[in-house]
Amino acid sequence: MAHTEERIVEPNTTVIERSGGGGTAVIAAILVILAAVAAYFLLVNDNRKTDAVTGAAQAIEKTADKAGDKIDGQ
Repeated sequence: MAHTEERIVEPNTTVIERSGGGGTAVIAAILVILAAVAAYFLLVNDNRKTDAVTGAAQAIEKTADKAGDKIDGQ
């Protein structure tokens, strides 16, 4: 909860001081944690996709080698 204090410094000047309860820092910390978790999942999924593509390429290579061997008569 915000605390407001009002002081009169001169007859025509009013100074208002406000201090917050630190809610902004908590929200910022939560956002940083959420960003870190999201980045982790993006990296993990990217690695899985890379592994899947690599596996598929290796399977195609083996199939192509077998086809080439059949064509060559081996």
